[in-house]
Amino acid sequence: MSRFLIVEDEMLVVMLLEDMLAELGHDVVATKHRLDQAKETAEAIEVDAAILDLNLAGESTFPVAEVLQRRGIPFIFSTGYGRAGLEDRFSDMPVIGKPFTKDDLDSAISKLPRAGSPS
Repeated sequence: MSRFLIVEDEMLVVMLLEDMLAELGHDVVATKHRLDQAKETAEAIEVDAAILDLNLAGESTFPVAEVLQRRGIPFIFSTGYGRAGLEDRFSDMPVIGKPFTKDDLDSAISKLPRAGSPS
């Protein structure tokens, strides 16, 4: 079982992710809807992985990704833009395109260095 941080501004997507992660045997430790709160939480939270909406209320979540990367916490980008919206420095991170399925999410989780499959 892995513990996740969700950074997403659409409540329906948050609820969908929470349900999917629970069905896959994971826990959601925190959800954040604003960039400043997400960045602050990413600095302090103990999680195994995170799911970041690439565009959070019009702001890029790259600052949150930088914090997670520095801390060695793997993450998945969730976006309607596909890989085209990623900066090169994050090109090796898994991406799930919106809309996504539970299988899409499970596949992305399996590509994370530490989160992997639930135990």
